[in-house]
Amino acid sequence: MKHRINRLIGAVAAGMSLTVAAEERPQPAFQNTRYDDDLATRQAALYYMPLRLNDASELSVGGQIRVRGERWDNFGFTEANDDEFLLLRLRLHTDLRVCSGFRVFVEGIGAQATERDLPGGRRTVDADSADLLNAFGDLSTDIGEASLTLRGGRQELQYGKQRLVSPLDWANTRRTFDGVKFIAKSGDWRVDAFLARLVQVQKYAFNSGDSGRDLYGVYATRKIASWQGAADAYWLSLDRDDATFGAVTGEEKRETLGARLGGACGVSGVDYDLEGGCQFGDVAGAAIRAFFFASQVGYKPPDFPMNPRLYMGYDYASGDDDPADGEVETFNQLFPLGHAYFGALDVVGRQNVTDISAGVTLAPLAKLSVKLEGHLFERADTHDALYDVGGNVTRAGDTGSSRDIGREINLITDYKWNARLLLQAGYGHFFAGDFIEESGASEDVDLAYVMAQYTL
Repeated sequence: MKHRINRLIGAVAAGMSLTVAAEERPQPAFQNTRYDDDLATRQAALYYMPLRLNDASELSVGGQIRVRGERWDNFGFTEANDDEFLLLRLRLHTDLRVCSGFRVFVEGIGAQATERDLPGGRRTVDADSADLLNAFGDLSTDIGEASLTLRGGRQELQYGKQRLVSPLDWANTRRTFDGVKFIAKSGDWRVDAFLARLVQVQKYAFNSGDSGRDLYGVYATRKIASWQGAADAYWLSLDRDDATFGAVTGEEKRETLGARLGGACGVSGVDYDLEGGCQFGDVAGAAIRAFFFASQVGYKPPDFPMNPRLYMGYDYASGDDDPADGEVETFNQLFPLGHAYFGALDVVGRQNVTDISAGVTLAPLAKLSVKLEGHLFERADTHDALYDVGGNVTRAGDTGSSRDIGREINLITDYKWNARLLLQAGYGHFFAGDFIEESGASEDVDLAYVMAQYTL
């Protein structure tokens, strides 16, 4: 018995030492787009093996599993539109690097949802039985100090702060494209040029790239160490087979020119993020004239309990002052992560909207963060509609005269158990404004959710 106790004590001590050693090692920095994981992160994935072909050859396998439970009350501002359901998602990928100039990355996804009795049922953002999220090959070479990569195949696109182009991680199915991309890196510069078509999710069949929505563009970014940030400039071109804005319906050819500047002001504790852009082109011959502006300024008081960050933001996306005048002035938000900017309930999208936001984040414990934020939403133009986070019209412009869409409050708590396990819980309440009351059902909306995510 004594020997067994000694062996048990020894095993416990060994386990504790391994745990401490693991905590002391640098934690892997898993990326939202897993094909961007660095070498140290790939080595910490589910499986990693250097290959004997050459010094640069390797194989890594990783993935992520996520489960989220949602509870809605008065969904769509309609009384008794109440439901609760689960969303489950599994991602698995393999990254094969044959040599420094050739790579193949394949990632699959399976997304499931329990019965959803809200309008729309199980949507394409909820369920996708089994499909390819990424499946591309890279050909790379170095010319002087510059590295050049040509990428072809199915691939997720993510740029800047994801206001216009994002994989949309909040959705259970994520967003991806079929296309080609050319990547050039030199020093602090990176320039991407791409030609891609949105992949249409088909819940119970293999996803097709024939969505009728093509995106072309050039996105340039430069890291600026002295600003502790970066500057971006971009051109994005959307070609959509069928679009409707007001009284105009037809093929949409829309160009977006924009720029972003973000960083911190030395040791002052002040940070900032500014972005804006204009759009031109035509929808069925009707000229497009639209623009947007987004901003956020934050402040972290030095040496303050719970490490608070206070922030305020202002967002504006143009609307159409006369939907029947042969011009389209409604901003098109393209392929965004609206959930990160316009509240947890996804009532509002970046089209015909103004949003004044403010909030505070606190870190009462080392692994725990709490965010409380509020939004004040108005229509940019009272003649245009209210658009949701997906760019869909939820209330027509002529159903009310008020600018006031409503107010939203969100409380979100994150507990990062470690670099792999994230636990999150959130609550949001939307107070219906005058325009909602004028235009139809106008009950306040509630969302509560809990989520667990494990990355490997």
